[in-house]
Amino acid sequence: MRDMKKNQMVPIASAVILAILCVFFIANFFFESRVDIITVITHDLSTLTKIFEAIDSTCGIMSFDQQKSVINFLNTVSFAGSEVGPMNLRDPKKWKGPYLADNPTIQGKEYQVVRTVKGHFITPGDGVKLPSGKVIGKDIKLDEHADIALMMHQKDVLLFNNQSLAAPLVLSGISGAMTMDDDGDYCC
Repeated sequence: MRDMKKNQMVPIASAVILAILCVFFIANFFFESRVDIITVITHDLSTLTKIFEAIDSTCGIMSFDQQKSVINFLNTVSFAGSEVGPMNLRDPKKWKGPYLADNPTIQGKEYQVVRTVKGHFITPGDGVKLPSGKVIGKDIKLDEHADIALMMHQKDVLLFNNQSLAAPLVLSGISGAMTMDDDGDYCC
């Protein structure tokens, strides 16, 4: 009888240990996924910001056609006219593309330039589910009156784990564009 109880305890203990390990691995997977999304978004935003600064410096970005302009044109080698994708340039002949081999995406969605009354911003595209669980375009509305600069400082809106999930786009050729003051703060 005693041997029978010992024999029953081994499978039960094994099952408990296996269940604990499964819970640990599942929790770790979801936590790591959040960190990976944050890492990818912040890296892509940094890359895109540098590219748009270079384009503005050489070509002069004049405007974007839509309030939300999808970033799917940075792999363009050459083009006719003054417009590449939704972006209008002052000096299109100075285009030095392609700036990227492939346009960056997150969750299969392209990033976008969002025009607001307070300036232009680079954000993940509509439909992207952020680590907070909120979805761009559904839970986080990015219309022309959105205060994206404020959202970038609000926890679980466009700020997660002290990482901003949007970037201001400082442009020289656009009237009312966001600029940086002497203290390094963004203003209109």
